[in-house]
Amino acid sequence: MMERAILHIDMDAFFASVEQQDHPQWRGKPVIVGALPGQRGVVSTCSYEARGFGVHSAMPSAKAVMCCPEGIFVKPRMTRYVEVSRAVFAIFSTYTPLVEGLSVDEAFLDVSHVQRLFGTPREIAQTIKRRIREELGLTCSVGIARNKSLAKIASEERKPDGLFEVPEDQVAMLSWLGKKPLRVLWGVGPKCAEVLERHSLKTVRDLQAVELKRLEEWLTPALAAHLHTLAFGKDARPLVMHQPDKSYSREHTYPEDILDRETMRYDLLHIAQDVGRRLREAGLWAKTGRLKIRYTGFRTVTRQVTFPWPLCDDFALRDAAWKLLDAYLEPEIPVRLIGFGVEHLTDSPSPYDADDLFATLSGEAHPRQRQETISKTMDQLRKRYGNAIRDASSVIPKAQDDK
Repeated sequence: MMERAILHIDMDAFFASVEQQDHPQWRGKPVIVGALPGQRGVVSTCSYEARGFGVHSAMPSAKAVMCCPEGIFVKPRMTRYVEVSRAVFAIFSTYTPLVEGLSVDEAFLDVSHVQRLFGTPREIAQTIKRRIREELGLTCSVGIARNKSLAKIASEERKPDGLFEVPEDQVAMLSWLGKKPLRVLWGVGPKCAEVLERHSLKTVRDLQAVELKRLEEWLTPALAAHLHTLAFGKDARPLVMHQPDKSYSREHTYPEDILDRETMRYDLLHIAQDVGRRLREAGLWAKTGRLKIRYTGFRTVTRQVTFPWPLCDDFALRDAAWKLLDAYLEPEIPVRLIGFGVEHLTDSPSPYDADDLFATLSGEAHPRQRQETISKTMDQLRKRYGNAIRDASSVIPKAQDDK
């Protein structure tokens, strides 16, 4: 039994694998999820068949087409991916309540205290892999180690459909870790790597050979101490469960740069509806809204507004997005991308009678409450009939106008 046993489970090419599972005719073929050919945007993820052609995440879709002309390009279906993700996490929770989700397709599991119930960490990992394959038709890669940092590095060792257990022996562990490039360490970004490479540090072993005092001369003391600790396979971070979403946002990239304000308003309407739906599904209200505009030449500006009270309805979110657009859009410069998001989320809305005493005294539903009710009703209608139905927030200027 391991005194502390952490699994890092990473689904293999998750979005693309879900598409291949849902479309059997695509199995074994290069599937690329992201912007479609002819549209500006990037690859979200791709199958391993597509990776064989040099396609990778964040690659512009136009370049992906050149690398893989026979690729099957698919627009992301986030609702479907979230549905499958919930099934994956349900399997995780069968074996331990200590699950830290990092994204829809990645998680840490602490199985330290369930080994007497389900076996060794390796046996638990093998069981989870088997269930994911048999029940969902998907594969995952698992890293097993004494802490989160080592487990995450280990999960990349034998992708796809891999399983790797970091040696418990200290000498063997340091030897294995020392061969890795510095980028595997949490906190080594491009700028940090550039600084370290200037001092001839390229592998973890190189970092292990540097005294902490010398490292502090090149980096901030906090970062130097952090990387020095990780280089020797130490990481005391606990798992963090049930992390609430800190923000919700969505963006739209135009096929060609545009100047038409009405088109931008129309797209912001639907973006605000999507953001609102996600808030309502999570039972949250937002205190701040943020508009993002990317102009020709990739100059990007963001502007935000603090709401008078927490909100989650489509009407108020739409109005906030439109007001920010009207106030800050530079109309003479073509726009490449438009986006809207919310942050500073809370699960406790302000009382409905705080801003309309008359509605409370008269016994009528408060205007804000009615707007939220209408928005929730539209969520159900869209879920049942699709987005083709007419949108209430595009028909009714404000819910309180409909007496």
